[in-house]
Formats: sequence, C-alpha cells, structure tokens
Amino acid sequence: MKLTVNGTAHEVDVEDDMPLLWVLRDELGITGPKYGCGIAQCGACTVHMDGGAVRSCQVAAADIEGEIITIEGLGTPDALHAVQEAWIEHQVAQCGYCQSGQIMAAASFLETNSEPNDADIDTAMSANLCRCGTYPRIRAAVKTAAQKLNGA
Repeated sequence: MKLTVNGTAHEVDVEDDMPLLWVLRDELGITGPKYGCGIAQCGACTVHMDGGAVRSCQVAAADIEGEIITIEGLGTPDALHAVQEAWIEHQVAQCGYCQSGQIMAAASFLETNSEPNDADIDTAMSANLCRCGTYPRIRAAVKTAAQKLNGA
C-alpha cells in the first residue's frame, strides 16, 4: 500500500488489518505516536489523518485516507508549531509519554476552535489521558497556542 506521512510518500507491504500505529512505528520507524492502551482510550497514539485527529491504534491500514501527520511533521523544518512552542513555554511535560498525542489533539482542536474558553479546552482535551496530571498546564498551553495562532 502507498501512504504519505509528514509529506513523504512511502510504500509498505502490510496486512490490511495492521493498525496505523504499527505501520508508523514498525514499518516506517516513526516513534512519536506511542502505544498506550490499544483501545483508543488514552490518546497517546493520536496523529492527524486527512486533517483530523485520529487514534492510530484503531485505524486499520486498509482504512488509511489522505496524508498522515505525526508529531515529527507538525511544525516546519525551521520552526515548531505554536502548540509545541506553548508546551515548552508552560513546561507541560513531566514523564512525556502522552505528550505527542496531547499536542496532536490540541493542534487539531485549535483548527476548529480558534478562541477556546476553559470549558472548551477541558472538554476537547479530556479524551487524552495524562498520568502525571498536568491538565492545568495543558489548558494554559492550549490558551497560549490559540493566542499565538491568532497573531496575539
């Protein structure tokens, strides 16, 4: 099968039911998306597929559509994405395991809600679990990223 990940075309020979997460990690060596639960509950494997956030552990290879963007492809070669910058500014990460999924979820969320309030952020980001409990810093970083994306 052919797929495009982070702007690069790839061809892989995998079973149709292989999860996208394993295509990325095992076949392409892209390790940003993490295995957390395998049942789409934690969000550690979140990537963008055709512009929207998806749990890559639950997308079968046969169902891959459009371009895949992982944390490695979120920014540009010259600059971090506004969400990545805000994550650093607010020192969100502790253990860091969930962070790529959190960042990908936040970036996708801000594409549809450019001026979120606390309740919006809490609702959108509650689907991604952080075992370290950095939710107040996640909320602050999402707010900062929204301001950066809005030119403030």
